[in-house]
Amino acid sequence: MYSRYILSLLLAFILLVSQAGCWSSREIEELSMYTGLSLDKGEPSTVEQDLEKEGSRYFKKNKITATVQIVPKKSFGNAAKQAGGQGPNYINIAGTGDSVLEIFRQFSIRLDRPIIGHHLKVIVVSTELAKQQTMQQLMDFVLRDNDIRPSCLVFLSKGRAANTLVTKYKDEVPSFHILYMIRNHFRTSKLMRGINLSELDGLMHSKKSYILQNIIEAEGEFEFSGASIIKGDTGHWLGNLGQQDVDSIAWIKDDVEGGAIKTYDERNQPITYEIKSVNSKITTKVTEGNNISFHVKIESKGRLIEDWDDKLDPTKTQNMKKAEKEFEKEVTRRLKTLMHKLQSQYKVDVAGFGEHLYIEKPQTWKKVKDDWDYKFSQIPVTFDVKLTITDLGSSAE
Repeated sequence: MYSRYILSLLLAFILLVSQAGCWSSREIEELSMYTGLSLDKGEPSTVEQDLEKEGSRYFKKNKITATVQIVPKKSFGNAAKQAGGQGPNYINIAGTGDSVLEIFRQFSIRLDRPIIGHHLKVIVVSTELAKQQTMQQLMDFVLRDNDIRPSCLVFLSKGRAANTLVTKYKDEVPSFHILYMIRNHFRTSKLMRGINLSELDGLMHSKKSYILQNIIEAEGEFEFSGASIIKGDTGHWLGNLGQQDVDSIAWIKDDVEGGAIKTYDERNQPITYEIKSVNSKITTKVTEGNNISFHVKIESKGRLIEDWDDKLDPTKTQNMKKAEKEFEKEVTRRLKTLMHKLQSQYKVDVAGFGEHLYIEKPQTWKKVKDDWDYKFSQIPVTFDVKLTITDLGSSAE
């Protein structure tokens, strides 16, 4: 019994001392955590230009400017409030070149601590850069880097991406703010769920066209506004969709959690429908000769939450039915506007029709998948929209 006890202690000791731990681990105080990354067309900053004049030169082409947002350790302790202590809540540093990793290594000769991407939350790419370089090129390093988590979200910026990492509010960290804004999808379907690196990697490899949430900035204020289209076969930015277009895509894809539809009644007074539920179904039809068509049936329930027409009694059935028809017409109008942009203006499918064809008619999909965007532009799509007002809010009698 005693020998077994000694043997157990010996084995436990051997296991304890043989654990190597993380060979590359470093104390957090020795590192600079960056939570935001922006990528713009190459424009060396004033600091970079001054450093170059003093002799800071190495061979490069100024294709890209990468800006990282470094957050002091104290900011992680209470990230939701994004405040605390003395000193700035974040520091932005920019570098220009033609390799993201090389730019990051150059930061090591400008900062007292090397940067590390374990806590990278958001990446913002300017549309101007996405016109010039493919998304595959721009995301190559961040997808390969083991430090960067695949849950990091990716956005596009209509203006300079670095501007989205600056705020006028002193207790705010812009990268955290952007991350938390995306959670409001349950309030409005004008806002996408957000695409993370793992999902983006799959989209890029599929060669299908897709959309990424747009961010716009003005005077230190941010807003999610529409989406950017990335062409599947080229990997470049193709064009923009508006907020209502993003909303319409959510209706088609049965991805609406909340939101509102505003239109005008027969007296040209605003009326607003608050969405309680939406159910959408895409039906695929293939006739002889491989003629494809899609039909989208949408049913929604909600409340008449706002009515500026004080001349009509909304509690009367006939007035409620009229309001339902007005809302149905508005939703249908928005859907048709979206389809015109997708099929006539951009000639891309970013609303999931190809996925339904692949699932429902796999043999037909094999014949058209190589040139799907163009084929989709010629396919008829019809809609059947039914909205039902279930109540008038808590104040209506």
